[in-house]
Amino acid sequence: MILSPYAGFPNPKGIEGPVLGTPLGFCFKETSGVTLDGINYEYLYQGFNAVIRLDMPHDCRIKSEPGAMVAMSPTIQLDASMEGGFLKGLGRAVAGESFFVSTFHANNGPGQLYLTQTLPGDLSTIHTDGSVDWTIQKGGYLASTPGIIIESKSQGIAKGLFSGEGFFLLHAKGAGTIFISSFGSIQPLTLQPGEQMVVDNGHMVAWPTSMHYTIEKAAKGWLSSIKSGEGIVCRFTGPGTVYIQSKNPSAFGHWCTPYLTR
Repeated sequence: MILSPYAGFPNPKGIEGPVLGTPLGFCFKETSGVTLDGINYEYLYQGFNAVIRLDMPHDCRIKSEPGAMVAMSPTIQLDASMEGGFLKGLGRAVAGESFFVSTFHANNGPGQLYLTQTLPGDLSTIHTDGSVDWTIQKGGYLASTPGIIIESKSQGIAKGLFSGEGFFLLHAKGAGTIFISSFGSIQPLTLQPGEQMVVDNGHMVAWPTSMHYTIEKAAKGWLSSIKSGEGIVCRFTGPGTVYIQSKNPSAFGHWCTPYLTR
């Protein structure tokens, strides 16, 4: 069943292309919108050098990865902390994110905040009412509203060994808005119930934690999978939405290695 595009959430502005809703939340390609906390935002330079501008009302907060800030109004105060304590911070670190979380608080009045990711790429939005948790790959989390809790979660031995993402991934839960980042452009793939899509493990960004997926060879045999350069892939089964990125960070790192060692 496909829900109404807005499903009770604030009506986003500047939508490009079709708006798709699913029983697991909704996603869309947009240029601007409003978070569930009432913060207006706009994406700038979308595609490969994206920046997000957030218009923060007085006394509102935004959490982000450390180092994400480009610029901010003097009315906004920045604080870094181990959100959830030492163990929660350690969990985020083993999942490939930072030990600390940056919090921007517009405590001296309204102001503007500009954020971006480390790698050249795009940004996108996930609005969630708290009924669905999200899994985010390493480097895919940029920022969120205070109602979102970010922690690490084990994906099991088999998936940890063969998925290419490690044993721990980021786990986002709660009600609010999540801003995710990609290496290269970002694209949501919305699958209907029973519909499947095979995704290279280096191109995954985020997906509903409850969404079923299996890890398998890209080709029929291991030799063919290795020769193809794809190796291991993930087969997702709907319903749900998988965010993918156009570039593979690991493959790009391997491509750069010969030039860096000269």
